[in-house]
Amino acid sequence: MADTVLYEVTDGLATITLNRPDAMNALNTELKVALRDALGRAGADTAVRAVLLTATGRAFCVGQDLKEHVTSLAADRESGTRTTMDTVKDHYNPIVTAITRMPKPVVAGINGVAAGAGAGFAFAADYRVVADAATFNTSFAGVALTADSGVSWTLPRLIGRSRAADLLLFPRNVPAQEAYELGIANKVVPAAELAAEAQAVARRLAGGPTAAYAAIKESLEYGADHSLAESLAKEDELQSRAGASEDHGIAVAAFLDKEKPRFVGR
Repeated sequence: MADTVLYEVTDGLATITLNRPDAMNALNTELKVALRDALGRAGADTAVRAVLLTATGRAFCVGQDLKEHVTSLAADRESGTRTTMDTVKDHYNPIVTAITRMPKPVVAGINGVAAGAGAGFAFAADYRVVADAATFNTSFAGVALTADSGVSWTLPRLIGRSRAADLLLFPRNVPAQEAYELGIANKVVPAAELAAEAQAVARRLAGGPTAAYAAIKESLEYGADHSLAESLAKEDELQSRAGASEDHGIAVAAFLDKEKPRFVGR
């Protein structure tokens, strides 16, 4: 794993840390590839039951590394090609797909500014713990670009189309407390407590019924753009699967014995 992304698994929790603090975790090609691969690794590892995505330094991620971007655009002009924007299909789309389709919960610990694709990665997570000094900014229109990194799909589902359009058409820094009121942040904590609180949330999920969490993620995604009848049929399918899980049997037995269930993730 490249040093731009740190990867660690402890007691079922995979912690993926963006690690370009001097560049505010701007997304150069090396970091994007490393993040894509780390998420794929976590998704495929049956020992991983939850993922914590966080960052070092004073920023979560300021989005695309514009220095690298400018160099790439110049190379495109010289060669007569248009390969710079291939990063959307080669990197951003696989990263967001890995987060949203991960069959286990993904918690984002937002330690500082999350802008552009950095905000997109945060929006794709299942739960966001946000430092009180952190901000969100869509940024795209400010550099004459449209939404990528899944923002056109995730942000309206978090805050509604009208508010999403406002933040995309008129990019601005959204403080943590406003992000909470809008529905972007699930929890806002003092910056000094961010690491511990984000880890506590992720560890709680890592000790939970992993298969049920996967079904919950699938049902939420499915229900967002299907009819009630179709969503009810999907719930029936997913509940049958969850009901056959080892964790469901453990939970029922623990309830009858008046004990706390100890889930195994299957």
